[in-house]
Amino acid sequence: QVQLEESGGGSVQSGGSLRLSCAASGYSYSSYCMGWFRQAPGKEREGLATIDNDGSASYADSVKGRFTISQDNAKKTLYLQMNSLKPEDTAMYYCAADGRFVVVGGTICLARQNDYKYWGQGTQVTVSS
Repeated sequence: QVQLEESGGGSVQSGGSLRLSCAASGYSYSSYCMGWFRQAPGKEREGLATIDNDGSASYADSVKGRFTISQDNAKKTLYLQMNSLKPEDTAMYYCAADGRFVVVGGTICLARQNDYKYWGQGTQVTVSS
């Protein structure tokens, strides 16, 4: 059974940093695309960052330059370093695995909720002003 478990969420003040982790178990971690998403109350789940097996990453405009996605394949762990946090970053954060991709020149991981097969339970991030 595939399991993704997020950790590292919490409460910080505006301008602070957090590092989220997502530990994967129950499968070979051969997923080509993995990603981080978030969902605030009353809003749709938003794709924030994706990464492929080669380590190529892409970001939503809302977090570009502030968030960094990375992975440790040996530890089967996905990370999201979040800097310069803002109150509008407050949400439940989810990691996702086994995402779909398209080949346009290079390989591009898709970043929509329906593009990912496996999900963690989420970790709450709260940023106060």
